[in-house]
Amino acid sequence: MRKLKARFTEWMKKYKHAWVLLYIFIYMPWFLYLEKHVTTDYHVIQTRLDQYIPFIEYFIVPYLLWFVFIAGAVLYFFFTDVPGYYKLTKFMFTGMTIFLIISTLFPNGQDLRPVVFERDNIFVDMVRMLYRADTSTNVFPSLHVFNSLSVCVAVYESSELKKHKYISCGVYLLAALIILATMFLKQHSILDVIGAFLMAYVLYQFVYAPEKKKVPGYARQKRQKRPAL
Repeated sequence: MRKLKARFTEWMKKYKHAWVLLYIFIYMPWFLYLEKHVTTDYHVIQTRLDQYIPFIEYFIVPYLLWFVFIAGAVLYFFFTDVPGYYKLTKFMFTGMTIFLIISTLFPNGQDLRPVVFERDNIFVDMVRMLYRADTSTNVFPSLHVFNSLSVCVAVYESSELKKHKYISCGVYLLAALIILATMFLKQHSILDVIGAFLMAYVLYQFVYAPEKKKVPGYARQKRQKRPAL
């Protein structure tokens, strides 16, 4: 019993940064409340351009891979790069909170989903299941897009992952497919996607950019202190 307690204490000290993940207990109740109460009376977020985007059921594969994609990224940084983990979760959870506030103050949704499917296959069946589980409300900005961008930014800023170009390229490719999937599955409009990109750009200026600006200044300061020969 003592050994088990000691191991647990050691684990808690080593992975004390896990406290950040408690955010899920804020996000999920809030999100589920919105899903239950924002059902009919909402602002429609879509454009005419969305009508020209075809429905392609095969994109259900990358769309569902999003869940593994996000969890895998968070766990990677959790175990290998604590500073990177803090930045990723700060970036991601801030955006998710902004999304919740927007959905609360400005109930939104879209009416793009097809009523009748032209084809009948396993991928269409998977889309039907998705539609039943996920409402067409609370869509702006798209969290599927924003969280995918969050992972891309974290990977891009990781000095370790920069050494593994194939992994980085694979992450960017999957993120691109996920973003396209949100539109080809009629889960989100172009405006939802643009909103996610804009939010990611703004949050980048607060989470990642400040530290990058400090580095050149620090380098110049060191050069100034260097004694003359």
